[in-house]
Amino acid sequence: MPAPVKSDFEVVRRNKVYEEVAKQIERLILKKLKPGDKLPSERELAELLQVSRSSIRDAIRGLELLGLVEPRQGAGTIVRERSSESPVNPFANALKRRQGLVTELLDFRKMLEPPLAARAAANASAEEISEMEDILQRQEETQNRGDAAIAEDAEFHYTIALASGNSVVLKVIDTLMDLLRDTREHSLQVEGRAQKSLAGHRRILAAIKRHDAEAAKSAMRRHIEDVEEIVLNTKF
Repeated sequence: MPAPVKSDFEVVRRNKVYEEVAKQIERLILKKLKPGDKLPSERELAELLQVSRSSIRDAIRGLELLGLVEPRQGAGTIVRERSSESPVNPFANALKRRQGLVTELLDFRKMLEPPLAARAAANASAEEISEMEDILQRQEETQNRGDAAIAEDAEFHYTIALASGNSVVLKVIDTLMDLLRDTREHSLQVEGRAQKSLAGHRRILAAIKRHDAEAAKSAMRRHIEDVEEIVLNTKF
């Protein structure tokens, strides 16, 4: 494999996340590497691009899904032979597919989370309700500092799932939050989105505190529809 040099890469700005990382690795593959060559290690790429290793891993996973690379036991990440049917700009096509995935994930949330909120309204203990109140207090404080309350947003939804009384669904919620992580990082910075999210959470919590299952279900559905409207009209 030709040794990559620092001039092959540009420092990735913090708001570009793994899409920009993937574009730069893709560029290296298309210009300098051939099938069978090995990519630099995660550590090397993270240092060259000045991003976290998790961003490198996310980018490589995306390139693997595109068929550009494959992990091999004991050999690292290897450049694959490109099919004659491969698109000219595979990453651009992947982003289009990703937008479709986000739509499906939000649709799935509308199927799953409103009934969970209803169950939480029926089952939530005083301690669980107190925990939800604490989370929303922290969410407000984080937003008032000008930061995106990503962790608190996910934690609130996870706590509702916990209060629903079904341990299996916690894994599903974990997976959903992880799959939507990057989308939420962007959307929570859209003007007005954070405030709308907090208002939605407060409506859900108010219904849960009243133990009003139908109101909690309706509030959760409205909240996800609000999120969907913003996310699907935001360019990522």
